[in-house]
Parts: sequence; structure tokens; C-alpha cells
Amino acid sequence: MILFNSLTRRKEEFLPLSSSQVLMYVCGITPNNASHLGHAFTYVSFDALVRYLNYKGKKVNYLQNATDLNDSDDVLKQASLAGRTWKQEAKYWIDDFHTQMDALNVLRPTKYVLATSVIETIIKINKKLINDGFAYEKNNNVYFRISKFKKYGDLSKFNIEQMRYISRDRGNNEDDPNKENPLDFVLWFADSSGPSWDSPWGKGRPGWHIECSSMIFEYLGAQIDIHGGGRDLIYPHHESEIAQSESFTGKNFVNTWMHTGMVLYEGEKMSKSLGNLVLVEDLLKKYSPNTIRWLILSHHYRSPWEFEEFELNEVAEKVKKYESKLIKVKSSSKIVSSEFEDLMSDDINTPKVLELVERLISEDKKPQAKNILEILGFRI
Repeated sequence: MILFNSLTRRKEEFLPLSSSQVLMYVCGITPNNASHLGHAFTYVSFDALVRYLNYKGKKVNYLQNATDLNDSDDVLKQASLAGRTWKQEAKYWIDDFHTQMDALNVLRPTKYVLATSVIETIIKINKKLINDGFAYEKNNNVYFRISKFKKYGDLSKFNIEQMRYISRDRGNNEDDPNKENPLDFVLWFADSSGPSWDSPWGKGRPGWHIECSSMIFEYLGAQIDIHGGGRDLIYPHHESEIAQSESFTGKNFVNTWMHTGMVLYEGEKMSKSLGNLVLVEDLLKKYSPNTIRWLILSHHYRSPWEFEEFELNEVAEKVKKYESKLIKVKSSSKIVSSEFEDLMSDDINTPKVLELVERLISEDKKPQAKNILEILGFRI
């Protein structure tokens, strides 16, 4: 099986650390808003990968998280507006997320973890990073010292000026007087006025990046096979995860980095901050789960694409026609197209797989077509 590794920028043979299981982590949501099509693109795409690995006899130990709280105030602000506690706010949107993904027939991960459930591990990692000189404490805040990690920037391939520009856009405070370097990132944020935990550096809460590293270390170990997420997480989030995880363990953190392309709407990346969201809940009121799933998998997971409703309408007509042809067909796991395996083993080429399904239906090879669709998570 060949997968594109975002770190090396090339396709590579996928060789899991263990023959018994694949260790995979995909960054989850910040639970302060409804799930949109950009979310669905990421999680349906990785669902196709999990299902194919399962089909090939691989057990996938799949960890996903929700960033219920970190050094930013995203969840706190939204909770205040909604008249809920931050815990109530997080639960409300996590439940909403699961409802939408269940509707799209996305398999639940092996374990779903809240970032705030690993505070002890976060403190343990931060203490070692400080002791080893990779981090420092100043006025009860803890920061990672990027100058100590020589590979910082290898994932994103950004230079310092590009990093500074993007990190400012993501809320980095370059003027923080406690920092040695404007790009040093927060591992522990001193705060006794809001939700906080006791630590060797006083009351506070964890930084965003250290949460994911800690959850991975706690539940999957020092090294994993696949780390996934949206392309917008490459910097600073995943770049910083590599730095702190490898500085802590002394081992290579991730074998294969996988990132989904951005979904655009009205010419801009679909995001909460821009408010140009196409909500999964709204789409499900008008279109079937199979239609939405087909639309998503008709785009390669690495490719950015623009949502246009006319495309979804065209897909809806196509899916309805195919469902009527396949609904009474008996699929058989013994009837599999070798071309399907070739396409999926070449960096999960779902657009070409769906073209194959259409061709099989036109050639009256309906059991093969139905079997492929069922492997990919369609309900027919």
C-alpha cells in the first residue's frame, strides 16, 4: 500500500510498526460550533482509509479527540454566549458532531478522548521538557524552546517569516514578554480566573499542541503509524507536536503524516471564523447520507475543492439511479475487483474507485459494484 507522506512530500510504501495493528490518530474538533462539510470531508476520508485497512485484514487502533479546552478562549467564549458552562458547551457540540458523523455512517474511533482528560500526562511531559532544556517556565507559563529542536519547520517547509505570519493569524502573541523567541509556543498557560488545574507552575491550563501529543502518548505510545488532520493543521499544530513529542521521547513520532485538502465555499476556506459554513445537519435535511458521502469521496482526500450545490444535485440524481439498480442485488465479499484494490492501495484514490463502480454497473457487474460501495461505507 502506498500513501502520500506530508513530511517527505512523496508517496511511500506504508509499513506499520506492528503486524498486529495500525496505530492512527486524527485530530478532532474544537467543540464550539456545528459540524460543517469541511469536517465531514476529513472524517469521511479517514473513514474510507480505516474501512479499507479493515477489509485488508488490518486492525486499526484509531484515536480521535475533542479539544474541549486549551490556552485559547474559543470554547469559553461560546459557552458564555450560549449560557452554558464550558463542559456543557463541549458536550453539546461533541454530541452534535457524533450525530452528524453517525448519520454519514462514519465509524466511531476505537477511543474518543477529551483533551482535559490527560492533564497529569501533560504535566509529566512538560516537566521532562523543562528538565531537558527543551522548555522553560516564566511567570507561571511554560513555553517550548523551538531553537532547541533543529527539525522545527521540516513538516511545513516554512521559513521563519512565513511561520510568524501564520502563527499571528492563529492567535500567537509575539509580544508576550515571557517568551525568549516570538515563535516559542505555549505548553502551559497560567490562569487562575477560569477553568484551571494545579501544576508545579501554579494554576493554569494546557496549551493546544501539548494536548494532542499527550493523548497520543497516553493511549497509543511514543510512536504511531498515521497522524491525520486537515491541511490547515500542518503549521503550527502538527509542526509543534513533532517538536515536543520527539524531544520528550527521543524517538521518531509519526511514520506517515496525512492531511486532507481544504473545502472552499464562496471562494474561501470553509471555517467558523469566516462564517461561510455549509452545515452537515442542513445538508442531511435535503440529501441522503449516500449522496453526501459520494460527493466527498468523489474528491481525492488531498485535493482542495469548492462546494457547489449544483454538483451535489447532480450526485443526488446519480446515487438515486444506482441505488435503484443495486438495492435488490446480493453482494458477495468473494466478488472483488483487483482494480479496486489497486486504486485504494495507491493513496486511497476514491474518485477513481467511484468511476470504477459506475463502469461496473454499466457492464452489469452489479455484485462487484455493490460490494465496493459497502466496503467504502455506503448503505444500500
